[in-house]
Amino acid sequence: MSKPKIEWRVQENGYYCLSGALERDTVPAFWQRRQEWMPRDGSVTIDLKAVSRVDSAGMVMLLHVNQVLSQKGTELKLLNVPEQLMTLLRLSHVESMFAACLA
Repeated sequence: MSKPKIEWRVQENGYYCLSGALERDTVPAFWQRRQEWMPRDGSVTIDLKAVSRVDSAGMVMLLHVNQVLSQKGTELKLLNVPEQLMTLLRLSHVESMFAACLA
């Protein structure tokens, strides 16, 4: 069985596509490499359609992405948010932190 991973790529429409498993086994290494993939400026749209699984570590990573971008004055939009992530946001009482991001 292959080890789960996270992939990040820019689509033709300029949106970022995040795919794979956003979970405690994949997030730490991916976050350490954030200088390689973190958007630098402008409005950022992340498509989550290809995300196969999200746990609390994945949710926290997305909260941090939002926080880092917000501090730079960059607006974040999330597309195709998995129901699993929406449930985690509701259960953690942090969905309001993403209110402006959800498209």
